[in-house]
Amino acid sequence: MTEESTQTEAEALPNRAIPFSEAFREFIPTAWAPYPTELPSQLAAAGPAALRRRALAEAHPGERLVIPAGGFKVRANDTDYRFRPHSAFAWLTGLGTDREPDSVLVLEPTDTGHEATLYFKPRAPRTDPEFYADSRYGEMWVGTRESLAEMTALTGISCAPVSELDAALAKNVAATTVRLLAEADEVVSRRIGELRAEAGVDLTAAAEGDAAFLVALSEARLIKDDYELGQLRQACTDTAVGFEAVVADLPEAVRRGRGERWVEGVFGLHARHQANAIGYDTIAASGDHANTLHWIRNDGDVRPDDLLLMDAGVEVESLYTADITRTLPVSGTFSPAQRKVYEAVLAAQEAGIAAAKPGNRFSDVHKAAVAVIAEHLEAWGLLPVTAAESLDPERGGHHRRWMVHGTSHHLGLDVHDCAQARQENYRDAELRPGMVITVEPGLYFKATDLLVPEELRGIGVRIEDDIAITADGNEILSSALPREAEAVEAWMAAVRER
Repeated sequence: MTEESTQTEAEALPNRAIPFSEAFREFIPTAWAPYPTELPSQLAAAGPAALRRRALAEAHPGERLVIPAGGFKVRANDTDYRFRPHSAFAWLTGLGTDREPDSVLVLEPTDTGHEATLYFKPRAPRTDPEFYADSRYGEMWVGTRESLAEMTALTGISCAPVSELDAALAKNVAATTVRLLAEADEVVSRRIGELRAEAGVDLTAAAEGDAAFLVALSEARLIKDDYELGQLRQACTDTAVGFEAVVADLPEAVRRGRGERWVEGVFGLHARHQANAIGYDTIAASGDHANTLHWIRNDGDVRPDDLLLMDAGVEVESLYTADITRTLPVSGTFSPAQRKVYEAVLAAQEAGIAAAKPGNRFSDVHKAAVAVIAEHLEAWGLLPVTAAESLDPERGGHHRRWMVHGTSHHLGLDVHDCAQARQENYRDAELRPGMVITVEPGLYFKATDLLVPEELRGIGVRIEDDIAITADGNEILSSALPREAEAVEAWMAAVRER
């Protein structure tokens, strides 16, 4: 067994596995084609990731920065969920898709800055029991893993086997400030806690430092670079393809029953085929289900006279995700009542998008959108007070009965990106070029709401687009999908005629 493999055959075997004979162990490593000698090309994300590591290191001089990818999470028994690395790890390494479980990026302080090392589990030789007996890492089970040289070529980062991580973490702990992304990996966090305790480090201060590091990593992602903006554009393009596929198959969703599941499945198929996955659980809410904001059960019928509220996003290989909502008339044509609500929400969204520009605050987008919502509710006679009174933050809020959520959130590697950022750098912050946010007002009239005219009950509408702040305004990244009622109807008709 090589030094790079830390698992014995006995450890690799599950409790009820059939043991391997000596004859098998001699036979299994023979007559395999050699591994390729040509190194892979560097990932497109590697260059931008290097610049991000440099900026992070400059903000933490003299400190050891530890950013784990995280490990597998058990779904049931010996079945794991599909692995996704922590977003901060992906942002700093350029690794996407399902790379790289149990790996850890360490930025070690030096006299001239920081030296980055990626500790990961490289593939074992075919003579190692891991090759055939390890269902988590073995090549027979999960495919061929990279060698140290191959991972270095992919990421541009010096790589070492994860078996050497403990020594790197234990080095000069008493004299070195360590910043850990603690939420990413419980095992790594526990080990660093042990090392700190052994070295007499103030554990309260260390925990406070780790918490501040989590915030710093979140806030560092508020401004997207050109690579990130390109990935988000691609995610929106791929998402538009998925929406179009759903529209084309709506008659089948109606015919089969439990059509919400059909809609979810069609979109998920295209997300997996075009890119990496869905960026979050798809909301496929037909009829009154649209008035449940996070409806992901998706077990209802899709009826011809319904509106279908579909909130979905494709996550591309680099893990950047779109987040788009369209509310579609299943029949292809809005009824007068549906159109009335739809156009009110669209007017609110237009106001929000207009406010999404540099110099305005993040909260201004919500204020602009919700002011339009309140005006329509007043005009329809639904508010018990005036729109102005409802918008009063101290004495109002009546409009929130029909739009309880906020209008915007940041978007990027996470669908709710930069969520650990401080209030002053998020909700109260000034919008700056490179920020990407959603604009998603809605109106939700539950079927059981007796304050609402009967013709509007059961109608739920949300329209959501992904907006990049530019130097002179904004770019609607999701503009491939129409928003105006007439344009939506024309698009749906054209899709169905193909």
